[in-house]
Amino acid sequence: MPTRSRRTRQPESAAVASQLAWFYRRNGYLRRCDPLRRELLGSRAYKRGDEIRLVANSAEELALIRRLLHEAGFRPGAPFGHSGQHRQPVYGREAVRRFLELVGARGSRRRARLG
Repeated sequence: MPTRSRRTRQPESAAVASQLAWFYRRNGYLRRCDPLRRELLGSRAYKRGDEIRLVANSAEELALIRRLLHEAGFRPGAPFGHSGQHRQPVYGREAVRRFLELVGARGSRRRARLG
């Protein structure tokens, strides 16, 4: 039986997708690359790409979010603190597309929400 790589692995259960969707709906957000700004400034000055950020209110929530992302086959970036909370980014256009599809959200320029 062929083994699947981490990138293409499906979530272990619907519970993983449901929990990730809950965190995303609660206060997660989508950041998109602005192609016009990248063209204007150049890729060396404007490095921002597409990313999802999930927000954890505690170290325990952050650990849970990271575990869920791994179980769903994502490679989370390095978490960072901001405003007394933890932010967990997931970088890359393809990862953002897969995440939004997994949680059933539609992407938007400002903020993607389930709705």
